[in-house]
Order: sequence, then structure tokens, then C-alpha cells
Amino acid sequence: MKNLILFLSVLLFSCTADNGKYIKIIGELDKDETSGIEYVEGSKWLWTIEDSGNKNKIYGLGKDGKTEHAITIKNAENVDWEDITSDKEGNLYIGDFGNNDNDREDLVIYKVNSNDLEKKEAVADYKISFYYPEQDKFPPKKSKRFYDVEAFFELNSSFYLFTKNRSARFDGSFSIYKVPNVAGNHKAELLATLNSCDVYRKCAITAADVSPDGTTAVLLSGDKIWLLEGFAEKGFSQDMMQEYKIDHYSQKEGICFTDDDTLLIVDEKHKKNEAFLYKLKISDLKSKL
Repeated sequence: MKNLILFLSVLLFSCTADNGKYIKIIGELDKDETSGIEYVEGSKWLWTIEDSGNKNKIYGLGKDGKTEHAITIKNAENVDWEDITSDKEGNLYIGDFGNNDNDREDLVIYKVNSNDLEKKEAVADYKISFYYPEQDKFPPKKSKRFYDVEAFFELNSSFYLFTKNRSARFDGSFSIYKVPNVAGNHKAELLATLNSCDVYRKCAITAADVSPDGTTAVLLSGDKIWLLEGFAEKGFSQDMMQEYKIDHYSQKEGICFTDDDTLLIVDEKHKKNEAFLYKLKISDLKSKL
């Protein structure tokens, strides 16, 4: 317990550099293509994955962003792992739903049991397959490529997925789908289509998470976050989108809450640049308004 408290204290309150007014570097990653990040209360590590072309492993990171633990998921292929999330019991879920060309018909989420998180190998408890009922061509026309996803979270036994718009003439629109956290093949339920902004590199949705109290969703892009407060009661709507610029651009790929005010963010290496673990306080962003 003392080690856990020390880890969290350093992780949440220390910083080694300041790359922006609101976002602070707290560690340097040793993975080139990190595609998600998740905090699980009580775990000794932060959890991350890499995307297509990488191993079918999940990684436990230390407070400095370096890999301290790895688990091979024996019955899960890494086609394009794009985000990682958890439930209230500490089970992890891997989103293998990256779909750059909008031609996949094998979209899946894998459950990794919390009891297996200190092992070197594990078998996913089950997988949740799903499809988008609105998609009837694989791939669709370039103007209708709305079916890539890099962002999701689990809440109350359902997954909420946020699409990454890859259609020609990007306009910032993205869709929100709901999929039950139940083994089997499911029709994804379209909940809403909203709009972020109209510059692809700064507006495409690359990660999501939900606050520990279950009231606020956060979405990530290259230099912004959006908060959607009260979605669980009111549903998702455009007027709920609260945009905050974080005064720092990089290829950001993962975000997670550690408490209701604190976010951790990871980015991916670009060419020879480094990749980092960042901390961001929502209260700091709101104070500038």
C-alpha cells in the first residue's frame, strides 16, 4: 500500500517539464506507438497498448512512463488495437476496432480479467463483436467513411464508442455508438452524431474516457479536449460539447481520468521525436475562461 501511495503521489503531482501552460510532462514513454492509456484504482501500473503492426500485449507502465510489466493476450490478435478501458471491477477491455479504410467486418472488444493482470500471459475472458447497421459497403465511398474508432469507455455494462471521421472533406462530425458489455455479436446502437471542429489534425477524435463518478465524458484530439457533462442523464447533444484548447499539439492517442479533475494523456512518437506521459487538470482549463 505504501508503494501504491508513493506511485500515485509522484504520478499525479510531480512534473519534469512543462510543454504548455496547462499540460505537463510527467514521464517519457518507451513505446513508439502507444494508442491508449487507462488508470485502474488499486493497480500498481498504468495500462497501455500499441496499435496495428505491434504485439498482442498490454503493458503496465511505471510512474516515469517506462514499461515495467507486459501481458501477452494469447487468444487475441492485434489487428488494430486503438484504445483501452476498464470497468468498476478493474477488468480491462481492449478495443480492436481501428478501421482506417472502413473495410473491416471483424470489429471486436476483448475482456482481460483483473485477476490476470500480474501474469505474463493471459486468455481474454470473452470477446464482444459488433457491427454498424448504417454501414452496408466495405469500404463505403470516400465521402462516407465514418466507421473508424479510436476512442471508447465502459460504463454500467455498456461501451460508448466515438468514431474518427475519415471521410473526404472532413467536417468534424463524429458519431457515438453504444454496445453492450456481453459476449456475442451485437448491432451497435447509434446514439448521436455531433461535431468537434473542421481541421482534421486538430479535431479528429483519438481517445475518450469517463470520470470516476460516471458523470463526465472526455474526448481528445491533437490539441484539444471536449467535456460532455451530464450525458448519463441527458444523453449526448451538441450543446453539451465544452471545448478546451490545451495549448500543446502532438499526436495524442490516449486519455484517462485518475480522479474527477485529473487527466493523464499519452502521445505517439512522430519520426524521431519522443513520446510522453502528460498530466492535465480540468480545473486549470476551466479557470482560464
